[in-house]
Amino acid sequence: MIPSVIAPDFSGLPKLNQLASREFLAGLPKAELHMHLDGAISPAMMFALGQRNQVSLPYSSVEEIEAAYEFTNLQSFLDLLYQGASVLKHEQDFYDLTRDYFLKCKQDNILHTELSFDPQSHTERGIPFDTVIGGILRAMDDAKTEWGISSKLVMDFLRHLSADSAMKTLEESLPWKDKIIAVGLDSSEVGNPPSKFTEVFARARAEGYRVVAHAGEEGPPSYIWEAIDLLKVERIDHGVRSDEDPKLMEYLRETQIPLTVCPLSNVRLCVYDKMTDHNLFELMDAGLRVMINSDDPTYFGGYLNDNYFALADAFPLTREQALLLAHNSFTSSFISDTEKQEFIDQLKSYAKNFH
Repeated sequence: MIPSVIAPDFSGLPKLNQLASREFLAGLPKAELHMHLDGAISPAMMFALGQRNQVSLPYSSVEEIEAAYEFTNLQSFLDLLYQGASVLKHEQDFYDLTRDYFLKCKQDNILHTELSFDPQSHTERGIPFDTVIGGILRAMDDAKTEWGISSKLVMDFLRHLSADSAMKTLEESLPWKDKIIAVGLDSSEVGNPPSKFTEVFARARAEGYRVVAHAGEEGPPSYIWEAIDLLKVERIDHGVRSDEDPKLMEYLRETQIPLTVCPLSNVRLCVYDKMTDHNLFELMDAGLRVMINSDDPTYFGGYLNDNYFALADAFPLTREQALLLAHNSFTSSFISDTEKQEFIDQLKSYAKNFH
Protein backbone atom coordinates (compact mmCIF):
# COMPACT_ATOMS: atom_id res chain seq x y z
CA MET A 1 0.00 0.00 0.00
CA ILE A 2 1.67 3.16 -1.22
CA PRO A 3 1.14 6.22 1.01
CA SER A 4 -1.97 8.03 -0.20
CA VAL A 5 -1.63 10.90 -2.63
CA ILE A 6 -3.32 14.16 -1.71
CA ALA A 7 -3.01 16.34 -4.79
CA PRO A 8 -1.28 19.66 -4.15
CA ASP A 9 -3.52 22.69 -4.43
CA PHE A 10 -1.62 25.96 -4.19
CA SER A 11 -4.29 28.04 -5.92
CA GLY A 12 -4.78 31.48 -4.47
CA LEU A 13 -1.33 31.65 -2.92
CA PRO A 14 0.68 34.77 -3.75
CA LYS A 15 3.95 35.06 -5.66
CA LEU A 16 4.69 31.35 -5.98
CA ASN A 17 7.02 31.96 -8.91
CA GLN A 18 9.46 34.02 -6.88
CA LEU A 19 12.62 32.52 -5.44
CA ALA A 20 12.33 30.97 -1.99
CA SER A 21 14.35 32.97 0.52
CA ARG A 22 16.12 31.38 3.47
CA GLU A 23 13.56 33.03 5.72
CA PHE A 24 10.72 31.41 3.79
CA LEU A 25 12.40 28.00 3.81
CA ALA A 26 13.32 28.17 7.50
CA GLY A 27 9.73 28.69 8.61
CA LEU A 28 8.20 26.29 6.10
CA PRO A 29 6.13 23.60 7.87
CA LYS A 30 7.65 20.28 6.85
CA ALA A 31 8.07 16.59 7.65
CA GLU A 32 11.23 14.46 7.63
CA LEU A 33 10.98 10.81 6.59
CA HIS A 34 14.62 9.75 6.22
CA MET A 35 16.84 10.47 9.21
CA HIS A 36 19.00 7.99 11.10
CA LEU A 37 19.31 8.54 14.83
CA ASP A 38 22.84 7.16 14.95
CA GLY A 39 23.70 9.73 12.30
CA ALA A 40 22.40 12.59 14.43
CA ILE A 41 24.99 12.27 17.16
CA SER A 42 27.02 15.47 17.20
CA PRO A 43 30.80 15.41 17.65
CA ALA A 44 30.30 17.13 21.01
CA MET A 45 27.80 14.50 22.18
CA MET A 46 29.96 11.67 20.85
CA PHE A 47 32.94 12.97 22.79
CA ALA A 48 30.91 13.61 25.96
CA LEU A 49 29.22 10.18 25.91
CA GLY A 50 32.55 8.53 25.22
CA GLN A 51 33.88 10.07 28.41
CA ARG A 52 30.68 9.40 30.38
CA ASN A 53 30.59 5.73 29.39
CA GLN A 54 34.37 5.20 29.40
CA VAL A 55 34.46 4.29 25.71
CA SER A 56 37.85 4.83 24.11
CA LEU A 57 37.70 6.83 20.87
CA PRO A 58 40.68 7.51 18.57
CA TYR A 59 40.18 11.24 19.02
CA SER A 60 41.44 13.55 21.75
CA SER A 61 39.00 16.39 21.06
CA VAL A 62 35.74 17.39 19.40
CA GLU A 63 37.78 19.13 16.71
CA GLU A 64 39.56 15.88 15.83
CA ILE A 65 36.20 14.15 15.41
CA GLU A 66 34.97 16.92 13.12
CA ALA A 67 38.15 16.68 11.06
CA ALA A 68 37.42 13.00 10.39
CA TYR A 69 34.17 13.85 8.56
CA GLU A 70 35.66 13.64 5.09
CA PHE A 71 34.27 10.72 3.12
CA THR A 72 35.18 9.16 -0.20
CA ASN A 73 32.15 6.88 -0.44
CA LEU A 74 29.37 5.31 1.59
CA GLN A 75 31.62 2.74 3.28
CA SER A 76 34.11 5.33 4.56
CA PHE A 77 31.20 7.08 6.25
CA LEU A 78 29.75 3.88 7.68
CA ASP A 79 33.07 2.99 9.31
CA LEU A 80 32.98 6.23 11.28
CA LEU A 81 29.24 5.96 11.97
CA TYR A 82 29.55 2.60 13.69
CA GLN A 83 32.51 3.85 15.68
CA GLY A 84 30.43 6.80 16.88
CA ALA A 85 27.51 4.53 17.79
CA SER A 86 29.77 2.65 20.20
CA VAL A 87 29.45 5.43 22.80
CA LEU A 88 25.72 4.69 23.19
CA LYS A 89 25.29 2.21 26.03
CA HIS A 90 22.43 3.13 28.32
CA GLU A 91 18.77 4.04 27.90
CA GLN A 92 19.56 7.62 28.91
CA ASP A 93 22.12 7.85 26.09
CA PHE A 94 19.48 6.98 23.51
CA TYR A 95 17.07 9.40 25.15
CA ASP A 96 19.63 12.22 25.05
CA LEU A 97 20.47 11.52 21.40
CA THR A 98 16.82 11.47 20.34
CA ARG A 99 15.91 14.56 22.32
CA ASP A 100 18.80 16.43 20.74
CA TYR A 101 17.35 15.61 17.30
CA PHE A 102 13.89 16.81 18.35
CA LEU A 103 15.40 20.13 19.41
CA LYS A 104 16.55 20.48 15.80
CA CYS A 105 13.04 19.54 14.62
CA LYS A 106 11.65 22.37 16.71
CA GLN A 107 14.23 24.75 15.27
CA ASP A 108 13.58 23.66 11.65
CA ASN A 109 9.77 23.67 12.01
CA ILE A 110 9.47 19.93 11.41
CA LEU A 111 5.90 19.08 12.40
CA HIS A 112 6.24 15.33 11.83
CA THR A 113 9.22 13.02 11.62
CA GLU A 114 9.71 9.31 10.94
CA LEU A 115 13.07 8.57 12.45
CA SER A 116 15.07 5.43 11.78
CA PHE A 117 17.05 3.40 14.27
CA ASP A 118 19.45 0.49 13.73
CA PRO A 119 19.12 -1.88 16.69
CA GLN A 120 21.75 -4.24 15.26
CA SER A 121 24.41 -1.53 15.65
CA HIS A 122 23.84 -1.91 19.36
CA THR A 123 22.55 -5.46 19.98
CA GLU A 124 25.59 -6.81 18.09
CA ARG A 125 27.78 -5.33 20.85
CA GLY A 126 25.62 -6.55 23.72
CA ILE A 127 23.20 -3.64 24.26
CA PRO A 128 19.67 -5.00 24.86
CA PHE A 129 17.01 -4.13 22.27
CA ASP A 130 14.78 -2.81 25.07
CA THR A 131 17.49 -0.39 26.21
CA VAL A 132 17.76 1.08 22.72
CA ILE A 133 14.09 1.51 21.99
CA GLY A 134 13.16 2.51 25.54
CA GLY A 135 15.22 5.70 25.44
CA ILE A 136 14.06 6.61 21.95
CA LEU A 137 10.36 6.18 22.73
CA ARG A 138 10.63 8.21 25.92
CA ALA A 139 12.12 11.11 23.98
CA MET A 140 9.43 10.79 21.30
CA ASP A 141 6.72 11.02 23.94
CA ASP A 142 8.34 14.06 25.55
CA ALA A 143 8.69 15.84 22.19
CA LYS A 144 4.98 15.34 21.54
CA THR A 145 4.03 16.59 25.01
CA GLU A 146 6.40 19.56 25.15
CA TRP A 147 6.50 20.76 21.54
CA GLY A 148 3.65 19.02 19.76
CA ILE A 149 6.01 17.24 17.35
CA SER A 150 4.43 14.15 15.80
CA SER A 151 6.72 11.17 15.19
CA LYS A 152 6.85 7.54 14.12
CA LEU A 153 9.66 5.00 14.45
CA VAL A 154 11.21 2.99 11.59
CA MET A 155 13.46 0.02 12.37
CA ASP A 156 16.19 -0.53 9.78
CA PHE A 157 18.10 -3.75 9.15
CA LEU A 158 21.82 -3.55 8.43
CA ARG A 159 22.21 -5.04 4.97
CA HIS A 160 25.91 -5.88 5.39
CA LEU A 161 24.88 -8.38 8.07
CA SER A 162 23.12 -11.65 7.30
CA ALA A 163 19.45 -12.17 6.61
CA ASP A 164 19.42 -14.44 9.67
CA SER A 165 20.59 -11.54 11.82
CA ALA A 166 17.84 -9.36 10.37
CA MET A 167 15.23 -12.03 11.09
CA LYS A 168 16.46 -12.32 14.68
CA THR A 169 16.15 -8.55 15.06
CA LEU A 170 12.65 -8.65 13.59
CA GLU A 171 11.66 -11.26 16.16
CA GLU A 172 13.19 -9.17 18.96
CA SER A 173 11.06 -6.24 17.84
CA LEU A 174 7.71 -8.03 18.01
CA PRO A 175 6.92 -7.09 21.65
CA TRP A 176 7.30 -3.47 20.51
CA LYS A 177 5.56 -3.68 17.16
CA ASP A 178 2.78 -1.33 18.23
CA LYS A 179 5.52 1.31 18.64
CA ILE A 180 7.31 0.67 15.31
CA ILE A 181 5.47 1.78 12.18
CA ALA A 182 7.78 0.27 9.56
CA VAL A 183 10.95 -1.66 8.82
CA GLY A 184 13.66 -0.55 6.42
CA LEU A 185 17.02 -1.51 4.98
CA ASP A 186 20.23 0.53 5.20
CA SER A 187 24.04 0.29 5.43
CA SER A 188 26.41 -0.91 2.66
CA GLU A 189 24.30 -1.07 -0.50
CA VAL A 190 26.68 -2.40 -3.16
CA GLY A 191 26.89 -6.18 -2.95
CA ASN A 192 23.89 -6.42 -0.62
CA PRO A 193 20.82 -6.30 -2.89
CA PRO A 194 17.29 -6.13 -1.50
CA SER A 195 16.71 -9.71 -2.69
CA LYS A 196 18.97 -10.87 0.15
CA PHE A 197 16.16 -9.93 2.57
CA THR A 198 13.05 -11.10 0.72
CA GLU A 199 11.98 -13.55 3.43
CA VAL A 200 12.63 -11.07 6.24
CA PHE A 201 10.44 -8.43 4.63
CA ALA A 202 7.70 -10.95 3.87
CA ARG A 203 7.64 -11.85 7.57
CA ALA A 204 7.66 -8.16 8.53
CA ARG A 205 4.68 -7.42 6.28
CA ALA A 206 2.85 -10.43 7.73
CA GLU A 207 3.44 -8.99 11.21
CA GLY A 208 1.82 -5.73 10.13
CA TYR A 209 4.88 -3.58 9.56
CA ARG A 210 4.97 -1.14 6.69
CA VAL A 211 8.11 -1.33 4.56
CA VAL A 212 10.73 1.00 3.11
CA ALA A 213 14.28 0.39 1.85
CA HIS A 214 17.41 2.24 0.80
CA ALA A 215 17.99 1.64 -2.90
CA GLY A 216 19.54 3.48 -5.80
CA GLU A 217 21.99 5.55 -3.77
CA GLU A 218 25.21 3.77 -4.74
CA GLY A 219 23.43 0.66 -5.97
CA PRO A 220 22.02 0.39 -9.52
CA PRO A 221 18.40 0.88 -10.63
CA SER A 222 17.96 -2.90 -10.48
CA TYR A 223 18.14 -2.61 -6.70
CA ILE A 224 15.17 -0.22 -6.80
CA TRP A 225 13.22 -2.72 -8.88
CA GLU A 226 14.08 -5.48 -6.37
CA ALA A 227 12.92 -3.31 -3.47
CA ILE A 228 9.62 -2.72 -5.26
CA ASP A 229 9.01 -6.19 -6.69
CA LEU A 230 10.47 -8.40 -3.93
CA LEU A 231 10.26 -6.37 -0.73
CA LYS A 232 7.01 -4.58 -1.73
CA VAL A 233 8.25 -1.28 -0.36
CA GLU A 234 6.01 1.76 0.03
CA ARG A 235 8.88 4.26 -0.08
CA ILE A 236 12.36 4.26 -1.57
CA ASP A 237 15.06 5.91 0.51
CA HIS A 238 17.32 7.85 -1.88
CA GLY A 239 16.43 6.42 -5.31
CA VAL A 240 18.40 9.08 -7.18
CA ARG A 241 19.78 6.58 -9.68
CA SER A 242 16.27 6.00 -10.99
CA ASP A 243 17.09 8.34 -13.86
CA GLU A 244 19.37 5.69 -15.36
CA ASP A 245 16.32 3.54 -16.23
CA PRO A 246 13.55 5.19 -18.30
CA LYS A 247 11.09 2.38 -17.56
CA LEU A 248 11.70 2.78 -13.83
CA MET A 249 11.18 6.53 -14.10
CA GLU A 250 7.86 5.99 -15.81
CA TYR A 251 6.82 3.38 -13.22
CA LEU A 252 7.68 5.71 -10.34
CA ARG A 253 5.76 8.52 -12.01
CA GLU A 254 2.68 6.35 -12.51
CA THR A 255 2.68 4.74 -9.06
CA GLN A 256 3.89 7.81 -7.14
CA ILE A 257 6.08 5.65 -4.90
CA PRO A 258 7.91 8.32 -2.88
CA LEU A 259 11.66 8.93 -3.02
CA THR A 260 13.18 10.33 0.18
CA VAL A 261 16.07 12.28 -1.32
CA CYS A 262 18.98 13.56 0.80
CA PRO A 263 20.92 16.24 -1.13
CA LEU A 264 23.75 17.04 1.32
CA SER A 265 24.31 13.34 1.94
CA ASN A 266 24.56 12.63 -1.78
CA VAL A 267 27.27 15.26 -2.20
CA ARG A 268 29.23 14.34 0.94
CA LEU A 269 29.24 10.66 -0.07
CA CYS A 270 30.34 11.52 -3.61
CA VAL A 271 27.19 10.37 -5.38
CA TYR A 272 27.44 13.83 -6.95
CA ASP A 273 30.56 15.98 -7.13
CA LYS A 274 28.69 19.15 -6.22
CA MET A 275 25.16 20.26 -5.43
CA THR A 276 24.61 21.80 -8.86
CA ASP A 277 25.00 18.27 -10.31
CA HIS A 278 22.12 16.89 -8.24
CA ASN A 279 19.14 15.51 -10.15
CA LEU A 280 16.38 16.31 -7.63
CA PHE A 281 14.72 18.90 -9.84
CA GLU A 282 14.95 16.61 -12.86
CA LEU A 283 13.09 13.98 -10.84
CA MET A 284 10.49 16.57 -9.81
CA ASP A 285 10.07 17.79 -13.39
CA ALA A 286 9.52 14.19 -14.49
CA GLY A 287 6.56 13.98 -12.12
CA LEU A 288 8.15 11.80 -9.45
CA ARG A 289 7.14 12.20 -5.82
CA VAL A 290 10.27 13.40 -4.06
CA MET A 291 10.98 15.25 -0.84
CA ILE A 292 14.06 16.47 1.06
CA ASN A 293 15.61 14.79 4.09
CA SER A 294 18.85 15.01 6.07
CA ASP A 295 19.85 11.31 6.29
CA ASP A 296 22.74 11.47 8.82
CA PRO A 297 22.76 15.20 9.54
CA THR A 298 25.75 15.68 11.80
CA TYR A 299 28.01 13.72 9.44
CA PHE A 300 26.80 15.33 6.21
CA GLY A 301 26.87 18.99 7.10
CA GLY A 302 23.35 19.85 8.08
CA TYR A 303 19.83 19.13 9.25
CA LEU A 304 16.69 19.47 7.17
CA ASN A 305 16.67 23.25 6.75
CA ASP A 306 20.34 23.12 5.77
CA ASN A 307 19.40 20.79 2.90
CA TYR A 308 16.74 23.24 1.72
CA PHE A 309 19.26 26.09 1.98
CA ALA A 310 21.89 24.14 0.02
CA LEU A 311 19.44 23.53 -2.82
CA ALA A 312 18.37 27.17 -2.81
CA ASP A 313 22.02 28.23 -3.04
CA ALA A 314 22.74 25.85 -5.93
CA PHE A 315 19.52 26.22 -7.94
CA PRO A 316 16.79 28.79 -8.51
CA LEU A 317 14.44 27.16 -5.99
CA THR A 318 11.00 28.79 -6.15
CA ARG A 319 8.38 29.00 -3.44
CA GLU A 320 6.15 26.67 -5.45
CA GLN A 321 8.88 24.02 -5.65
CA ALA A 322 9.59 24.36 -1.93
CA LEU A 323 5.88 24.00 -1.14
CA LEU A 324 5.65 20.89 -3.31
CA LEU A 325 8.65 19.32 -1.59
CA ALA A 326 7.12 20.02 1.84
CA HIS A 327 3.70 18.84 0.63
CA ASN A 328 5.23 15.57 -0.57
CA SER A 329 6.90 15.08 2.79
CA PHE A 330 3.50 15.06 4.48
CA THR A 331 1.64 12.98 1.90
CA SER A 332 4.40 10.33 1.84
CA SER A 333 4.31 9.82 5.61
CA PHE A 334 2.75 6.91 7.49
CA ILE A 335 0.06 8.95 9.24
CA SER A 336 -3.66 9.16 8.55
CA ASP A 337 -5.07 11.22 5.69
CA THR A 338 -6.78 13.41 8.26
CA GLU A 339 -3.44 14.19 9.93
CA LYS A 340 -1.82 14.77 6.55
CA GLN A 341 -4.50 17.25 5.57
CA GLU A 342 -4.13 19.13 8.86
CA PHE A 343 -0.40 19.57 8.23
CA ILE A 344 -0.99 20.57 4.60
CA ASP A 345 -3.50 23.17 5.73
CA GLN A 346 -0.80 24.62 8.00
CA LEU A 347 1.58 24.63 5.04
CA LYS A 348 -0.88 26.53 2.84
CA SER A 349 -1.68 28.98 5.62
CA TYR A 350 2.01 29.68 6.07
CA ALA A 351 2.50 30.35 2.36
CA LYS A 352 -0.55 32.59 2.22
CA ASN A 353 0.48 34.72 5.20
CA PHE A 354 4.24 34.87 4.65
CA HIS A 355 5.48 38.34 3.72
